[in-house]
Amino acid sequence: MPITPRLTDPNAAAHERLYRSLRQQVMHGEMDPGQSLTLRGLGKAFGVSMTPAREAVRRLVAEGALTLSSSGRISTPELTPERIEELAAIRALLEPEMAARALPRAHFALIERLAAINMLNAEAAVKGDAVGYVRTNLEFHRTLYLRAQTPAMLAMCETVWLQLGPTMRAVYARVKRREPPQHHRMILAALKAGDEPGLRLAVRTDVTQGLRHLAG
Repeated sequence: MPITPRLTDPNAAAHERLYRSLRQQVMHGEMDPGQSLTLRGLGKAFGVSMTPAREAVRRLVAEGALTLSSSGRISTPELTPERIEELAAIRALLEPEMAARALPRAHFALIERLAAINMLNAEAAVKGDAVGYVRTNLEFHRTLYLRAQTPAMLAMCETVWLQLGPTMRAVYARVKRREPPQHHRMILAALKAGDEPGLRLAVRTDVTQGLRHLAG
C-alpha cells in the first residue's frame, strides 16, 4: 500500500516557529521583566496569524515563560524576592544532582566544550553584554546536564530558567558584572578530577550565589 504524504499544517509550523523563538528570547532575557505582549503584536512581528500566536502563547504560559492575567494581559514574568528564592532553591536541588549524574560521562571533549563556552561567557561579561552573558551561562549548564540523560529533570530546570530569564538579564545589566562566574572554573576542575562532592558543591554555590544578586 503506497504511503500518502501528510500535508503540513501551515498554522502548526508557524506556531512552532513562534513558540521556539519567543521561548528562547524569554529564557535568555531578551525581554524586560513584566514586559507586555499582545497577540496582534506577536503576529505582526513574526508574520503569523492570530491562531498560531495564541497557541504559542498558551504553551508558554503553561511553561511559566509568560503570565496571563485574569484581564487577559500577557507579559513576561516579574518576580518577587520570595519567588526568586523559591526558584533558587529548586535549582540548588536539581542542578547538583544532574551534574553528579553527568560526571561518569564527562569525557575530555565535553570538558573542552564547557571550557570554550566559559570563555564566551567571560567575553560577554567583559563587554557588558547582559543577554550574551545569560545565554552562555545557561549554555554552560545545559551542555553539562545533557550528559546526565535525565530529560524530566532538565525539563523542570528549563521551566525555572524561563521564569528567571528576564530578571537575570535586568539585574546583571544593572550590577555591570565584568567577570565570569568563578564557580565555573571550580566545576571544570571537579569534572577533570572526577570529584563528585566537589562538583555538587561548585554547582550549588554557583546557582545560589548568582541568584543572590537577584533577590537583593
